Amino acid sequence: MASGDLLLPGQPITTTHDAAPGEGTYAREGYVMSSLIGRRSSGQERQAQVQGTQLPLALPQTGSTVIGRVTRVNPRQANVSILVVDGLPCGGIQGTAVGAYSNRAAGEGIDGSDFQGIVRAQDVRSTEKDSVVLVDCFRPGDIVRATVISLGDARSYYLSTAHNDLGVVHATTCGPTRYGWAPAQHVLQPISWCEMADPVTGHVERRKCAKPDWLHA
Repeated sequence: MASGDLLLPGQPITTTHDAAPGEGTYAREGYVMSSLIGRRSSGQERQAQVQGTQLPLALPQTGSTVIGRVTRVNPRQANVSILVVDGLPCGGIQGTAVGAYSNRAAGEGIDGSDFQGIVRAQDVRSTEKDSVVLVDCFRPGDIVRATVISLGDARSYYLSTAHNDLGVVHATTCGPTRYGWAPAQHVLQPISWCEMADPVTGHVERRKCAKPDWLHA
């Protein structure tokens, strides 16, 4: 991770072996995680800290491009907590922290309902919609880019990833824990439109990838 990179809530920063959690971070399953949208700041030696950003807020609208974290996946839909709207933190996210034992992503309200999105099976891709298997497209913890196609129901926006540049943009190998998932040490890299691989172990997982930069076809 490059110095100065923007961090999202729940994003791994380092291991607890290398640094202790400080302001704006928490520890989980051997990793120090960001609890804010912000950037890593200098602090005490061997302590990871994140300084929250102070940016204008935005609300999702039809046609907006959003970045969100997948929270749940079932055969019909993937639930997404919306973090960023058209490049800006969405309303409700500013100053929101994810606690060490909270399953609530930034952007969600106290009741877990604010700024939620749903990617339905028919909205994952533009072709072969009837054969979509959602667990082969998204996993909890994935960071996805999507567009808002409608305001949906009272609880969620309807999102679509049915375009080449939409889909998973950041993922790690996930394993079951008492918290539901745990980040792997290595970030998965896209190797095709529908697969990502661990660059160290070679382990391959299926995803609906946003267009890899190197793929021109």
